[in-house]
Amino acid sequence: MKVLVTGATGFIGCQVVHRLREAGVELRLASRRPERLDAGSDAMPMPGFDAPAAAFLALTRDVTDIVHCAGLNNDRGNATEADFRAGNAQLSARLAHAAATQASGRLIHLSSIRAVIGARASATIGENTVPEPQDAYGRSKREAEIAVLDAYASHGRADAAILRLPPVYGIGMKGNLATLMRLADTALPIPTGALTANRSLLSSQSAARAVWHLLCHSQPLHPVYTASDVPPVSVAAIIGAFRRGFGRPTRLVPMPAGPMRAAAILLGKRPFWDSLTATQICDPSLLASEGWAPESGTLERLTEIARLRKPRLPV
Repeated sequence: MKVLVTGATGFIGCQVVHRLREAGVELRLASRRPERLDAGSDAMPMPGFDAPAAAFLALTRDVTDIVHCAGLNNDRGNATEADFRAGNAQLSARLAHAAATQASGRLIHLSSIRAVIGARASATIGENTVPEPQDAYGRSKREAEIAVLDAYASHGRADAAILRLPPVYGIGMKGNLATLMRLADTALPIPTGALTANRSLLSSQSAARAVWHLLCHSQPLHPVYTASDVPPVSVAAIIGAFRRGFGRPTRLVPMPAGPMRAAAILLGKRPFWDSLTATQICDPSLLASEGWAPESGTLERLTEIARLRKPRLPV
């Protein structure tokens, strides 16, 4: 087995590389920043979506399997719809067509629950959730999912799978979880007692373990899988876990939701507030039924991440 990992220097890609190396797998690593990869690695620059077909054929030549982590994340605030389509949908389509013609094994495409649900909607999310992406990022991820599965189907193959991820936490995380961690790092009381909505999260290590499971388990692949820690945790509990890690008193004030919503609207933060108060629970039972074990110590892991950060002075 020789596995190509795209986005190998990214937040999740690094964990995938680490897990596969632990398993003794031969690797080819692709990144837009190949200079960050270990010297001596079989490393290649990641082609852009508009690169010649030969670049994608060269990338996928002499590998058996592909883990596609590369893409444009939703923390790029200045990205346009065209940027997301290029960096996610079109890039994935080009890679999948090259892989389907040359790679004998599996393609695991890392996607997001944003491909099926908006950040402000409440739902339980599984493999059969009807996709209703609500923003440019989500639409591009859904288009990428379709492109990957269609590329393999057009070659008569069923050995590609989509792995949908909820918000992923770990050292170096970004997005709303990083915002909540910054919010938690203060000695002042925080009026978050109303934030009782439950959210599914996933550790970056568990994401890597799910990838390895899908690469090597003996059963035929399903088209789509959903991964998450269990059980889901409330937003208030997430902030409390970070505060424990920082050595702060919990001090989560049980303020009613109404005034907090009004303040968010006045500050122009209504979308962020709505995302904090939406309940989004992922169902990983399909993966678990095939032998993958979800993480169960989410809050303890979040506490440890905060503990590992450099302490700040009280404010």
